Amino acid sequence: MAKQRGFDRGQESDGKVDGVPFFSTQKMSKDGLKKTLQIFRYTLPYKGVFILGFIFLVLATATSLVFPKAIGAVVEVIEGKSAYTLNQIILFLLVVLLLQATFSFFRIYLFTRVSERAMADVRRDLYSKIITLPITFLERHRVGELTSRITTDVSYLDGVLSFTLAELFRQLATLLIGTGLLFYTSWKLTLFMLATFPFMVVAAVFFGRYIRRLSKRAQDELARANVVVEETLQSVQIVKAFTNEPLEIKRYSSSLQKVVKLLMEAATFRGAFVSFLILVMSGGIIGVIWFGATLVQEGELGMADLFTFVVYTAFIGGAMSSLGDMYAQINRTIGASERVLEILEETSEIDVELAAEPVTVRGAVTYSNVRFSYPARKDIEVLKGISLNIRAGEKIALVGYSGAGKSTMVQLLMRFYDLENGEISIDGKSIAAYGLTELRKNIAVVPQEVMLFGGTILENIAYGRPGASFEAIYEAARKAHALEFIESFPEKFETIVGERGVKLSGGQRQRVAIARAILKDPRILILDEATSSLDAESEKLVQAALNELMENRTTIVIAHRLATIRRVDTIYVIREGKIAESGKHAELVLIEDGLYANLIKLQFEAVTSE
Repeated sequence: MAKQRGFDRGQESDGKVDGVPFFSTQKMSKDGLKKTLQIFRYTLPYKGVFILGFIFLVLATATSLVFPKAIGAVVEVIEGKSAYTLNQIILFLLVVLLLQATFSFFRIYLFTRVSERAMADVRRDLYSKIITLPITFLERHRVGELTSRITTDVSYLDGVLSFTLAELFRQLATLLIGTGLLFYTSWKLTLFMLATFPFMVVAAVFFGRYIRRLSKRAQDELARANVVVEETLQSVQIVKAFTNEPLEIKRYSSSLQKVVKLLMEAATFRGAFVSFLILVMSGGIIGVIWFGATLVQEGELGMADLFTFVVYTAFIGGAMSSLGDMYAQINRTIGASERVLEILEETSEIDVELAAEPVTVRGAVTYSNVRFSYPARKDIEVLKGISLNIRAGEKIALVGYSGAGKSTMVQLLMRFYDLENGEISIDGKSIAAYGLTELRKNIAVVPQEVMLFGGTILENIAYGRPGASFEAIYEAARKAHALEFIESFPEKFETIVGERGVKLSGGQRQRVAIARAILKDPRILILDEATSSLDAESEKLVQAALNELMENRTTIVIAHRLATIRRVDTIYVIREGKIAESGKHAELVLIEDGLYANLIKLQFEAVTSE
């Protein structure tokens, strides 16, 4: 059903996963900023809290800017030029610090409240979008990539709302208002101090370009390392069966080493940048002190003003150094916003907000000259003009070699893919005319490899009809011949099945899946090689459960074990996308050199040779 994926073990990547950019390497752009602002619409339901948080942000910033002036007032007291006493000034400083601490607490609390709730909404919408997208989209993207969109990318957005936005405003306010206060204190000294700014700007551009590039590459490599972990854990039984734990550890270690190498290179540039800033800023402050002291000696500037000026300069220097980090974080946020919006702007195949009206069908299915190629393999035609009629309540089987097109036929019936040529109808109505939810509610699938969720047996059976009563679930389990093993467990229906149903045997998983299908009570049933991987004892129990399930339902059986389909009404033999033979078992085995007769012969030889 799913597209076959290569693992590309150890292959170099260009920063894309399945051809899709995983981490944006673009610089800040106007379009990127517009997309980032679109994410901010998620804060609108909490705008009252956001505005209140912003007020506290302004108050916290204002009190921090009062601090250097108060320090200067202490010097005036020491010089005997102040109307206030030292105790009054110190008391004022303590009040300012107390207010700043209080304002900062509420600023952080309120912004975090907005960001966490808004990001929960983003994650919910993103997950809802992913889960409602068509199979064709999901086949083009790795699970690890989509998971990263919900986790890593949204975390970047969370950070910009709860911290970066507030810090950006605070540092810009400190820079602009502080510079204004410096000009008010001494325009000569301010111009002297500003002479060092061009050096910092040039350094920020030079170092920032390399730091950003290396950080993006490290993020790409870390994403690939995470994909290794996810793929390995999903296929852990294969890993252990082939004793390839050392290989997987080596693969993951190799990716991590690349991450560390890139991060160390980025750290080298960051360290050099910080060292350069320290030299420039410290040198600038020394120059300011020297030039300021000269002005004091000449009587153009008071000692208190010089002290205030130096403190404000330190504040502005800190704001300048922080703006570099703000720029990098905003860049990451823009990239994350673009990746999140890529998914949110996709078209869902169903609308979960709309209540689907129940539609009951009889179950007559017609294929009319159906031709189909998978979107990823347009050059290979899988179905080449399939036509057949299935009466309501009839049981048919699709047989043939692997790759003949059997599974594709049922995937098209469920509209996992859209038809290109021909038509499939149910009760004389094209399946395209049914809503997807209504269509699929009338179809149930029991696959060869049953996928159970990691909860209880009760939850897994109830998945067939959420909200069903325990009596209905119990009856479905009874009809599926599952009660015997369920009742043998100490927790009975509350038994945890483990991830993917690992704590149950193959036959037990199949019967849980059958109980789930019975509870759904579909008009059309698809059995996709439902007994091919079971031992003889389990197959007997499962087959009895399937017979119960198939009663009075249109049933399409895809089977390799031909002995299980002898009692169906019609057998269709598929070869290379066409119906090669059709009829009952007794008729098809008599066709000399027929494909079905040959399949029977091959299976008989395989059994006798064991």
